[in-house]
Amino acid sequence: MSTVTEFVDVNVPVRTAYNQWTQFEDFPRFMEGVSEIRQVDDTHTHWKTEIAGVKREFDAEITEQLPDERVAWHATDGEKQAGVVTFHRIDETHTRVTVQMDFDPQGFVETAGDKLGIVDRRVKGDLHRFKEFIESRGGIETGAWRGQVDRPGI
Repeated sequence: MSTVTEFVDVNVPVRTAYNQWTQFEDFPRFMEGVSEIRQVDDTHTHWKTEIAGVKREFDAEITEQLPDERVAWHATDGEKQAGVVTFHRIDETHTRVTVQMDFDPQGFVETAGDKLGIVDRRVKGDLHRFKEFIESRGGIETGAWRGQVDRPGI
């Protein structure tokens, strides 16, 4: 299992950054290699990706979601991955968005890419494109979901 941790500071309030992140169907607008995400219900998404010519589909479950603080997930089939995105208020108009993701590279190409830091650069690039996306909209999110998903066992 490999882990990647990256962050970006965005020039929007924490509420705006969080609200935009909850719009999973907009991820293809700033995530390289993500062709489609379908929100199935409040806690389930279906992903279609194409990375280095490899097409994949998988389902993910949101395991914890606290407004303006965090969104955690894990894949329920296909991809073996899990992660969390956290939102940290720097000041009234700036937010640090941090992604930590654990994943299991499959095959030689993915393992080599992981060892060469390609996954880390991809996540960093996605975060910078998120920054450009939300800031270019004048800090106006495309939507919001303010519901809460409690961590299992709480």
